[in-house]
Amino acid sequence: MEFFGMGTMEIVLILVVVLVVFGPGRVVEIGRTLGKIARTLRKASFDMTTAVTKELDAQAKEEPPKSAKKSQ
Repeated sequence: MEFFGMGTMEIVLILVVVLVVFGPGRVVEIGRTLGKIARTLRKASFDMTTAVTKELDAQAKEEPPKSAKKSQ
């Protein structure tokens, strides 16, 4: 299993170091904060995608359809 190019043992080592440095109570708080940040970023990304899609749809409705052949 790879996560950002790291194997399982590297991830476990990082988690152990974080646990030792910050302590168990602080790790829970950090995880909760990271979860809130991820949720906010996901919502912002979804909102931006929705806005861009609406703008493109509105712009497509305003433009007249282009024909493949030009009549002379």
